[in-house]
Amino acid sequence: MSVTQVAAYAAPAPKAPLERITVPRRPVGEYDVLIDIKYAGICHSDIHQVRDGWGEGIYPMVPGHEIAGVVTEVGPGVTRFAVGDRVGVGCFVDSCRVCAYCLAGQEHFCAEGMTGTYNALDRNGEPTYGGYSSHVVVDENYTVRIPDALPLDAAAPLLCAGITLYSPLRHWQAGPGKKVAVVGLGGLGHMGVKIAAAMGAEVTVLSQSLRKKEDGLKLGASHYYATNDETTFEELAGSFDLILSTVSAPIGLDAHLGLLKVDGALVNVGAPEEPVSLNLFSVITGRKTLAGSMIGGIAETQEMLDFCAEHGLGAEIELITADQVNEAYERVLASDVRYRFVIDASTI
Repeated sequence: MSVTQVAAYAAPAPKAPLERITVPRRPVGEYDVLIDIKYAGICHSDIHQVRDGWGEGIYPMVPGHEIAGVVTEVGPGVTRFAVGDRVGVGCFVDSCRVCAYCLAGQEHFCAEGMTGTYNALDRNGEPTYGGYSSHVVVDENYTVRIPDALPLDAAAPLLCAGITLYSPLRHWQAGPGKKVAVVGLGGLGHMGVKIAAAMGAEVTVLSQSLRKKEDGLKLGASHYYATNDETTFEELAGSFDLILSTVSAPIGLDAHLGLLKVDGALVNVGAPEEPVSLNLFSVITGRKTLAGSMIGGIAETQEMLDFCAEHGLGAEIELITADQVNEAYERVLASDVRYRFVIDASTI
């Protein structure tokens, strides 16, 4: 494939509605795979970036870093994949490959900065365009295999939502005998519940209300509490080994830290646009940890996909056509999706 134009949905400017355009894809290089995108998940971070909530947006912007598709062409040096393979692409498509983090399989912490799947500049200084498109060309080293046991549509959100929760659950050793709380039951949170339960942890959902309680229990939670009820924080004080905050709005850090056991950890994977406040006595008392976590490396992402396939863990999705994307964004902001929108790329 020579440089060509492919159909995509893009934001032409900050806060502008997405519209159908064409964008260039590079030729298939020696170690590249050409992927016919079948499905692309909608992540809340897509909305943050399209609307320039985190700043430094590059426009026109084609979002999408939850990509599932099929390989249709491989470069002459490719050894990991063949035409017809089911593959995925997550939040980044390159890194320096030589720093200590890259060499340790933690490419997402690359000392020079990973290259985002979209809203970034590649090695040639050209903008990267994401998964809301018909095709993408990606280096095989930044591509993962989707096991046959996972439907491609339900697998797409695993490339961000799945690994974003799997990585901290593994790092903080969730498993039998551990009590894990998940703050927020949305696109990220529902995968956290599924994965933590499959790891053998006792899972509690902490949500603003009890509106999704039935869902939370079906997904694998043993308990479900409303954080808009002040008695929740009294009743659950000192209960958890690990709390994962998945929400993109600020939470009361001091109140949630009070729910941890001694040596417990509150890990943030949601990324609010505004700063949050903290009383340091909330961590000093009880030797608690306030931490953050961000996706995972390529090897860990593959490990996550294999784990999800073994346990039958796909995302709970609502499949939409590409022309519904702007409506879907509004519904995400209104928490009106259970639990991840996925675009049928054949409609782009």
